[in-house]
Amino acid sequence: MSEEYDVVIVGFGIAACSAAIEALDARPDARVLILEKAPEEHAGGNSRASGQGLVIPKDKEAMKQYQRNLSYSNPVPEDLLEFWASELMELHTWIEERAREAGQEYRVSEPIYEFADLGAREAVREQATILPRPGGLWEAFRKNIDRRPVTVWYESPAVDLVQDRETGEVFGVIVERGGRKVAVKARGGVVMACGGYEHNEDMKRNYAGWTDVHTFGSPYNTGDGIHILQRAGADLWHLRNRMNSGGFHLAFKVPEYETAFMRAFDHVSYSWIEVAADDRRFGNETYPFNRTHYKWKQHGHYVDTLHAWVMPVHMIFDESVRRNNCLGMKWMTWNMAVEKYDWSEDNSREVEKGWITRADSIADLAVKLDRGQDRLVKTVAEYNAACADKADTLFNRDPSTLEPLVSPPYYAIELKPGLVCTSAGAKRTPRGEVLNRAGEPIPGLYEAGQLGSMISDLYQNGTYLTEAMISGRSTGRNAVRRSAVLSG
Repeated sequence: MSEEYDVVIVGFGIAACSAAIEALDARPDARVLILEKAPEEHAGGNSRASGQGLVIPKDKEAMKQYQRNLSYSNPVPEDLLEFWASELMELHTWIEERAREAGQEYRVSEPIYEFADLGAREAVREQATILPRPGGLWEAFRKNIDRRPVTVWYESPAVDLVQDRETGEVFGVIVERGGRKVAVKARGGVVMACGGYEHNEDMKRNYAGWTDVHTFGSPYNTGDGIHILQRAGADLWHLRNRMNSGGFHLAFKVPEYETAFMRAFDHVSYSWIEVAADDRRFGNETYPFNRTHYKWKQHGHYVDTLHAWVMPVHMIFDESVRRNNCLGMKWMTWNMAVEKYDWSEDNSREVEKGWITRADSIADLAVKLDRGQDRLVKTVAEYNAACADKADTLFNRDPSTLEPLVSPPYYAIELKPGLVCTSAGAKRTPRGEVLNRAGEPIPGLYEAGQLGSMISDLYQNGTYLTEAMISGRSTGRNAVRRSAVLSG
């Protein structure tokens, strides 16, 4: 093998940064290599596109129980849960150090209780982030990497492992670099931290049954790590899990951009509705589903909202909404954080681009959308009548949001299901060791972050990124220790 390092890390998001920082802080003379599939300007993975929320726990045992409740259909092994909760209790001081080292603001705010009925109030103390948003958290960790002797290879995807097929031990990684394949030796181990499969249409269809579901995150997350882990004999889990508590945020997908825009959460004007494939309303449009990552409780269980199952879905609105509600989320998603698109405050630019359809009447709008003219006109008329009565007998929409669609021109934008990330990957130990199908660690192979994350089912805001840091730190210190032991 032409190159040799103590630790080789595949990926360059928060988990990878955490692994590199921990390895070098534990052993400053270690040689650490980060392999990034993307070009330098697109490095960072979903960490750059995320909402940057970081959870600060109130009580360890309460946090463990809360996570048990959230992961009820995919139980987390107790040793992993104990390790995660113990590390989480002290993590915020380490994050503060990262912000201070980067010269950025670490800000603590009021807690977000996603699922109070499952134990959020007992478990969660506060939320935190590193400013600015979007992208400030990733920038802080990148500055921490820049201050350490880490080698980073951009546009260098890992394609396979160097592995003893008899014992399973991993000695290095095969990298595509500069048009050729290069074998890199990893004395302590290879850390797989290259994200999920949310931008791979075949994997979304075959693993989870999703079609026409679009990512808000990195377009470079195409499941490479999962394929590498499969070939290495890893035992996989969470193949159909995704962030958003298993629900889907609402997305705008336009041809000019590879990834999707997220619809903003906050609204000033409420003269709008959502209609399904049959041109009828299908739910309470203004219910704050974003507070539970688009899950709602039905018959005692949290299930997906209906948007993904009644497509095509359009948001229908009038001139008041167009002028007063900036529809595009400003402080997260790849298009905002990395591509630097600036959604216009009054949506006028997006109307000009044709992303938002405009018509002088609801009937004309229906024709442009290829919808049933009479049905859509009737749906809007029924909604306007509910506004006049201040009573939505169909879906119990809050009376304060019952504003009629009466200010022409009228507009529509199609809503697609959107997701930030998936958590499919290999089962792993608290040390970050990847487990094979016999439940045994594969020597020299580690995993961190979104790839194989323990976070599944329902999602408490701020647990994904903090779990990425915890798992990254664990793999970094254990891989560099292994290198020292093997080197004598």
